[in-house]
Amino acid sequence: MPPKDYELALVMPVYNEEGCIATVVRSWRDRLRAGGINFVMVIINDGSRDRTADILHEFASDECIRVIHQANAGHGPTLVRGYRQAVAMADWVFQCDSDNEMEPHSFGGLWDLRRHADAVIGTRQDRRQNLQRRLISLCSRATVELLFGQGIEDVNSPYRLMRSSVLQPILECIPADTFAPNVVLCGALTFAGARVRSVPVPCRPRQTGRGSIVRWRLWTVALRSFGQTLRCSRQVRRSQLRAQYAAGVVDTPARAR
Repeated sequence: MPPKDYELALVMPVYNEEGCIATVVRSWRDRLRAGGINFVMVIINDGSRDRTADILHEFASDECIRVIHQANAGHGPTLVRGYRQAVAMADWVFQCDSDNEMEPHSFGGLWDLRRHADAVIGTRQDRRQNLQRRLISLCSRATVELLFGQGIEDVNSPYRLMRSSVLQPILECIPADTFAPNVVLCGALTFAGARVRSVPVPCRPRQTGRGSIVRWRLWTVALRSFGQTLRCSRQVRRSQLRAQYAAGVVDTPARAR
């Protein structure tokens, strides 16, 4: 596999985060710089209606930050776009959200495990959820276990580090409009037999803005996500992902840096 330009590509989808986005971007940039990592931040503004675009423009001259503006497509499709760009740029891909619920100081715990894993998932701790969201989180995990097998606790965690050589063939099984690609990714990692580690990460309540899914729509999108995950699971099973991983076609920790 040809060498990549960066060691790490951070993918951050953004929607209506004018209250915190400048602080979030700076804190992640400074944390990665302090770690001596050769990195690039891929920040995708998903059609924000507030001042988010204007604030992100302030980072236009920063060579380690690439800002992409697009019409609103939703969190999931924005993630898929970011992942597909990131795997072509860096050896590792890290995804985090822009709401500052999970902060940069926990990143080192994931980064330190990278030589012994294909993916490191930050398991959200002290997370405050209403009953609906707790039930949907349980349903997401049960869906992954039913369709792909057991293995990962926080299947929709927005704080995850993944080896590009393992992530790239999985993305080929995920359509661009997938609502919850992280759920499918966790399932595919489990199905392939990839080495996945979990690290507890503090999750604090959102300080600014609000979530992009209103409460009455939660079960609607949950059903949509289940249907998409089911279709993706069929594609994953038809693929040669498990065989490729077992045969070493996909780089493993023993082969990749």
